[in-house]
Amino acid sequence: MTETVSLPIEGMSCAACAARIEKVLNRKPGVQANVNFATERAQVSLDGKKTSLSDVIGAIRKAGFSVEEQTVRLSLTGMSCAACAARIEKVLNRLPSVEASVNLATEQAQVRYTSGVVSVSDLIAKIGKAGYGATRLDEDAQDNPQARRDALWQHERNRFILTAVLAAPLFVEMFGMAFGQMDIIPRWLQFVSATLVQVVGGAHLYRGAWNALRGGGANMDVLVVLGTSIAWLFSTVVLLFDLNQPLYFEASAAIITLIGLGRLMEARAKNRTGAGLERLLALQPQMAHVERNGTARDLPVADVLVGDILVVRPGESVPVDGRIVDGESEISEAMLTGESVPVLKGVGADVFGGTVNANGVLRIQVTGVGADTALAHIVRMVEQAQGSKANVQRLADKVSGVFVPVVVGIAALTFVLGWAITGSATWSLVSAVSVLVIACPCSLGLATPTAIMVGTGRGAQAGILFRNADALERAEKITTLIVDKTGTLTEGRPSVSAVYPARNVPSARLLEVASALEQDSEHPLARAVVSYAQEHGIPARAVQAFTALPGQGVTARLDGEEVRLGSPKFIQDAGFGLDELPVLALEHEGNTVIAVTQGKTLLGMIALSDELRPDALTTVSALRKRGVRMIMLTGDNERVAALIARRLGIQDYLAGVLPADKADAVTRYRAENRTVGMVGDGINDAPALAAADVGFAIGAGSAVALDTADIVLMKSELQSVLDAISLSHATLSKIRQNLFFAFIYNVLGLPLAAFGLLNPVVAGAAMAMSSVSVVSNSLLLNRWKPLPVHAEGGR
Repeated sequence: MTETVSLPIEGMSCAACAARIEKVLNRKPGVQANVNFATERAQVSLDGKKTSLSDVIGAIRKAGFSVEEQTVRLSLTGMSCAACAARIEKVLNRLPSVEASVNLATEQAQVRYTSGVVSVSDLIAKIGKAGYGATRLDEDAQDNPQARRDALWQHERNRFILTAVLAAPLFVEMFGMAFGQMDIIPRWLQFVSATLVQVVGGAHLYRGAWNALRGGGANMDVLVVLGTSIAWLFSTVVLLFDLNQPLYFEASAAIITLIGLGRLMEARAKNRTGAGLERLLALQPQMAHVERNGTARDLPVADVLVGDILVVRPGESVPVDGRIVDGESEISEAMLTGESVPVLKGVGADVFGGTVNANGVLRIQVTGVGADTALAHIVRMVEQAQGSKANVQRLADKVSGVFVPVVVGIAALTFVLGWAITGSATWSLVSAVSVLVIACPCSLGLATPTAIMVGTGRGAQAGILFRNADALERAEKITTLIVDKTGTLTEGRPSVSAVYPARNVPSARLLEVASALEQDSEHPLARAVVSYAQEHGIPARAVQAFTALPGQGVTARLDGEEVRLGSPKFIQDAGFGLDELPVLALEHEGNTVIAVTQGKTLLGMIALSDELRPDALTTVSALRKRGVRMIMLTGDNERVAALIARRLGIQDYLAGVLPADKADAVTRYRAENRTVGMVGDGINDAPALAAADVGFAIGAGSAVALDTADIVLMKSELQSVLDAISLSHATLSKIRQNLFFAFIYNVLGLPLAAFGLLNPVVAGAAMAMSSVSVVSNSLLLNRWKPLPVHAEGGR
């Protein structure tokens, strides 16, 4: 069985590190890994029978990097003997990356786990399913990625400040050199200052370089350490032997200082790229009002269990997923759908963690906690998308993988040829150091993932969830969009518009049989028929030998006779004539017609209509203006399909398509070398969504459709398809800009450095700023907004 985990990786300094880890992991049997330098995470799919998660973590550590672990103490209730403790320990240790020790005497569990693989909520929920209770003892141990990143940024800041203070005398020397004054600072003080910067300020660079070389690879740290160490060593030799050569202590110290500044700015910028996901995580409140044993008390959300009763007051966020058992209120679901208009909900309605209760007091019964909530599902989808790689990144990955060895070769060649041509070892050495310092694969490694992080995070805020980076990349390339009619172009909530009983047949009998046949179906037409019968006081009756023929109708036995309900063709094929009923006239008006029989008697027919979505016409028009060919699929007959298509301005449509044939239709259009998108919302659409290049699932649809689609639209609006394509275009544009900047930077910078036209200090500053510029450009994606579709169909 294959499982997918997201591991937080510490110690990466550039894209070459990510490429190295990826290479090491993919050597493992049954492992497929993508390592994202921007998010500092590894998305790993592994077959547990071939390679365990502990083997994966061990391989990462052996390569010179670390996987962050946390420890939490849990207070346990419900244990009565050592067998209970052993049971809890066994249950917890089954979770990936978890090592748990349970103490019966203290009724506590000490748990070590990998952050990102499981959470404290998952641990408590697992213990709850085993029949015991658990609460967290150390409140500070809860997962808080933002706090960890803030702590990392503070560490980088403090290290930069220390390095800058140690390098201050050398910056004074550099200032004097700019005005032609040499050795303002005594040479011995320059040596001391540069040595402290090299040893203290550059210690992390040496560690990173050693880990990379020990793991069989090379990264940016190797380049920087080589360049600064050569400059420092050359200057030290000149000082010790009193040679008639200039010193370059200030160059080595300035490079390390500027790289520290660049990393500090890069860390701050990278933190902002994950702002969309952080805002989603911040939506869930930390405390919940829980009713237990007749009393209400405030508990951490991690301690809430399925089945608990929660009180949600006006203005508060719903802590977890649940079902309303008392009260009525308007709920703002903007965090799920991007829709700002609140939804009125009462007893029996489902509510989701992170949504906001606008007015009344609600009592809800918890149905999902931890990883089982809708919010957690959204966060997982966004994390998965941010951790995946787009095809456009492959070139950058290949370049990053060989970049450092090539640069070292160029630097060596620069030194040898420069010395041979100019006769100056000093000039050649400075040029070689400049080559080493200016070359940096970081900007290449950050170009794609930072844009994807911002784009997917921004999409999640707008109710557009991309399953992976490939889906984000392919969306803008769609040339043909196939749209299912019911629930996508139409509201998906048909209603009975007319009832036509046959001659000498009471309407009540027609509705009674129709309701009996449709009462157990979830099809929108069936629900409309049953609802209409209930409104007219028709009691529901049970049928026997029920059989459904998808796309045609149903049969069963009632009162010893065969009863049928289905399309006019289905009934006519059974030998019944429909001449006395106005089938054609109703279908020409856009109605869907179903006929009902009992035994050898035609009972009549029922006409149903489904209104077009308010945004359908303008969205279809806007997509056509983008050059997208629109195709409508429907199981309805030709006349109804033609009428709907004509209203929407869709010229291509397929009528009478059975659910099983939808995927074949998608495959047929893909065979025309088109990039095909498919939009659907029902369980019938799942095969077609999977067959398309890009499958869009309307968020109000079935769970199967949501699990199959490449892009999930949380709003039940066709306009979100247009927004997804627009966001895809904006994100891919940023990726192309970033890759251009990254490549052109190295294409121009390396020759300038090789020909001695760049001072090593300038090269270090340029290298430090290259990554910052790429990340900053990606952050401009935060300006993207899902614009409304205007009446004329434009945007």
